Amino acid sequence: MSNYFRRVPDFAYISRLPDAKIGDYLIVKNLFKRGALEADILENLAFHTKYEIHGDDRPDNVAYDVYGNSNLDWLILVCNNIINVQNEWPMLQNDFDQFLLDKYGTYEKLNSTHHYETTEVKNNRGVVIVPAGLECESDHSVEYYNFMTGRKETIISANCTKAVSNFDYESKKENAKREIYVLKPRYLGVIQDDMEIAMTYRKGSTQYIDPGLKKAENIKLYQ
Repeated sequence: MSNYFRRVPDFAYISRLPDAKIGDYLIVKNLFKRGALEADILENLAFHTKYEIHGDDRPDNVAYDVYGNSNLDWLILVCNNIINVQNEWPMLQNDFDQFLLDKYGTYEKLNSTHHYETTEVKNNRGVVIVPAGLECESDHSVEYYNFMTGRKETIISANCTKAVSNFDYESKKENAKREIYVLKPRYLGVIQDDMEIAMTYRKGSTQYIDPGLKKAENIKLYQ
């Protein structure tokens, strides 16, 4: 991410340090100036390709795999609108294991039932009448019309539901984070140009000093 923050413009903020003089400023990064992809690129799947995060790979590992440049980790996050890496990126395996034990306390509770889901049910013509993966009650049953017999039939819960453990539930949620989109390498130049524009202050805007710096008004001077 260091390469990303080098692109973020500066902001001269009034110093609040105890020994600061009336005209002292601190130069900080303007974190409100956040780079983002244009909507016509972000929302257009033609610019992206699916990617699965493997093992304990970090954003910089993915960037190196896709672009040959680990400094483009920020682009991986921007493409997926990830702001909080701690919550929105897959945990390291050891961290995930610890998270499960902290949340459920014991392996017994971890492997107990979280909820029930439907299994796929087809009628005698091979048409799916209940898709798999729908959350349901443990005693859920399915009634359908059997064209072969000409009457309604019922499939009991034992044949159309399955228990999902806490472990399976948490693993599915965590693994869903592994399915991301990455920008196709051939569009990399366009995005870098757009980011350069997005991260530059425009002359004439309020508090403008130069393309990489804005300066806050010092209200101390009027007190």
